[in-house]
Order: sequence, then structure tokens, then C-alpha cells
Amino acid sequence: MKTKTGYLKLVSMQKRGKTILKDSYAEGAFKITRPVYLTESGEAYFYVMNPGGGYLDGDSYQLELILEERAEVFVTTQSSTKIYKTRACPASQEMVIDLAAGSVFEYLPDPVIAYQHARFKQRTLIRMEPDASLIIADIFTPGWAPDGRFFPYDWLQSKMEVYMDGRLVLFDHVKLEPDRGINSMGFMEGYSHFGTMAVIHEQLDRDFLEELVQWMEPLPDVRIGVSLLSVPGFSLRMLANSTQAIENVLFGCHEVIRKKLFQKEPVFLRKY
Repeated sequence: MKTKTGYLKLVSMQKRGKTILKDSYAEGAFKITRPVYLTESGEAYFYVMNPGGGYLDGDSYQLELILEERAEVFVTTQSSTKIYKTRACPASQEMVIDLAAGSVFEYLPDPVIAYQHARFKQRTLIRMEPDASLIIADIFTPGWAPDGRFFPYDWLQSKMEVYMDGRLVLFDHVKLEPDRGINSMGFMEGYSHFGTMAVIHEQLDRDFLEELVQWMEPLPDVRIGVSLLSVPGFSLRMLANSTQAIENVLFGCHEVIRKKLFQKEPVFLRKY
């Protein structure tokens, strides 16, 4: 079996109203901070770090995140994930997430930036109990040249499967290939940046989603599509020509969701 370029496992649990790190293990080009507590709610914040600086030919990464009952964890990255030329063998990343009863998992990483001739595939597998809660997002952007032009990456592929009580409730598959007319009508509609978010919470209903859509409608420079799931939750997709435009939507939605559904204050993820 090929050794992973980076491997990370994190197990968290709740103890006396506070989420603590029960167990963690990291090897290769993956590191993680000790838990940070940015609010009074007791949720633990973790920053995933890649000291290697970027993903190269044949690099493979794996993350395993386990939340025990009522654990509340927020995971982000220290910086953007940079995919460089990977023509011989695509870089890959797999994330497996297990959410026990009453747990809350939020994952808002920095963007994936794909440079010239980059090939990258990502798979996310989530297994959760019906009363667990989930917020997960991704942003995919092209790299840039010194003259301001975008580099054409070869392709980016992302698959996400969410199982609730053993039943598949969300399957999301995205493959972006600039050489296949990515900017044409019916696909990216002339846009270059792509964002996605999935939210599952037992109190989320159509009324809440309509309120969220009304908040998003006036936002400039971005196209947005929202779909309800078969369970209390929704899937959100965004198209734009800048990372900032997509981040404005994601961070704004996240703030509304935390306030209305989680009864938690907004957070500022300091990364400097």
C-alpha cells in the first residue's frame, strides 16, 4: 500500500460542556493545531496545516475526523490548498467524517487553487446520526499568472457522499475541465470560480431556507443555486469571477446559520 503524503486522524469528545481532543495522530505533510476556543460555547477550533506548501504529482492525503456524542468541532485550514502541475499522476485527498448523536461539525477550508496543468480529485465520506449537524463548504479557483491571466488547470473532481443512519441522503459530484468548455452556457455560464456548501440540521426547514435566499438575492457578482435535501438541509452552489465574491456568500450564510439554527455568535477565523 502506498504511503500517504499526509495523514491526519482526530477524535473529539465532549467533557463537562466543552469539546476536547480525545486522540489525534498526524504524519507526513499534515499537521494540526491544538484546540482553540474562540467563543463561550465550548466548541473546539482546529487548523489543518500543510508545511509542504502545495500538492504535487501523485501526492495523496487522508483525513479521518471522528466526533463522539455532543462534540462540537470547527475545522479550517491555515491557508489555501495549492495544486501544482500534476500531469503524471493527479493529486488526491480523501476525508472521512463520523458524526455521533448530537454532534456538530463545521468545515470551512480556504480555497483550492489549481495552477497550470493541475489535476486533483477529492472524495468526502460523511456518516452521521439523524440529530447530528453539518456545515461543509469548498471553493475551487484557477491559479493566476504574473500578468493577471488565469492558468488553465487540466481538471478538478470532487465527490461527496453523506449517509444518515446508513442511508444515502446526499451525493454531490463536481468535475471541472476548462478544456471542455467550462465557461459555456449551461455549465459555468462564463464564470471562473466555483463554490459549494451543504448544511444539515434537524431544525432547518423551507421557511428558514426562503429567509436565507432572500438575504442572498441582492449579493452582487455571483450566481447562486439552492436545493432542499430529502432530510432537513440544503445544498448551495455559487459561480463568480473572484474568490472574494464566493467567500462573501459563504461567510454570510455561515453567520446566519450559526445565529438562527445554532444560537451561536459569529466567529472570525484569524490566520496570521
